[in-house]
Amino acid sequence: MTKAVFLDRDGTLIQDLGYICHFHQVGFFPFASAAVRALNEAGYLVIVVSNQSAVARGICNKMEIELLHRELQDHFKNQGAVIAAFYFCPFLADAAVLRYRCDSPMRKPAPGMLLQAAGDFKVDLPSSFMIGDKIDDIRAGQKAGCRTVLVRTGQGRHSEISLQNIPPPVDHVVDDLLAASTLITSLAGPEEIERLRKKNRRRMFNEP
Repeated sequence: MTKAVFLDRDGTLIQDLGYICHFHQVGFFPFASAAVRALNEAGYLVIVVSNQSAVARGICNKMEIELLHRELQDHFKNQGAVIAAFYFCPFLADAAVLRYRCDSPMRKPAPGMLLQAAGDFKVDLPSSFMIGDKIDDIRAGQKAGCRTVLVRTGQGRHSEISLQNIPPPVDHVVDDLLAASTLITSLAGPEEIERLRKKNRRRMFNEP
């Protein structure tokens, strides 16, 4: 089984600048590539799971989001940081676009995207992590059986206050994605890190 780190997109991997449809609208955190690279080097698959209600609201279309995610994947790869996959949920219960109007089990705080990714990549969920800045990210991770990390970027500081009064508690709270990657890699011993690195390098780069 593979260990993974699931990342929220807006507010965690990249800046939360509202509904964005195109690569030129992205605001990058200066530490994001280093954080993803550190997780890669520790042997974790990095997988993004993101609610994208902009599609349901008619702000973006699905093809634009898919293109944006390919461009983000290429951007990080060019900096030596591999994101194995992007999953997103375009659905919303009160969507303006009728075809996307539903209460989807894929939309966080439901764990659907994490469960789908776990099936696709044979992920060991109890040994994996969900990192995000919103309560919905944390709840999705908990429902999937992952350990959870709240970052204080994006909406994280507000979420941290709210989570103090709403059980169950998040496992860890850190300042940003780089701090989260440092925390996660520190929890594994050097022998485990080396084993994961070799295993997932073969998986990511199709090495024998």
